[in-house]
Amino acid sequence: MSLELIDIALAERHPHPTLAERVTGKVRAVLTETIGGRDVRHEIIVPVWMDVHDGMNDDDIELGLMVKAADIVGRLKQHMGPLAG
Repeated sequence: MSLELIDIALAERHPHPTLAERVTGKVRAVLTETIGGRDVRHEIIVPVWMDVHDGMNDDDIELGLMVKAADIVGRLKQHMGPLAG
């Protein structure tokens, strides 16, 4: 069985309700897994947040949120061990 991240995209983002320097968001991650020779597709929503600094533009924030989500997915795969390929 293998688990691979095939697509990642920012689904939504919002200013944090109380912390002015923080942005929260949800990232849609699409994974594919091979089970018994068949590819199975999974779509998951990963909640993420990041602190915003002066000089960061919208692209920087989007990329930062997606990188955090990809890191979370990577830790999930690592935690699953050899099952995740």
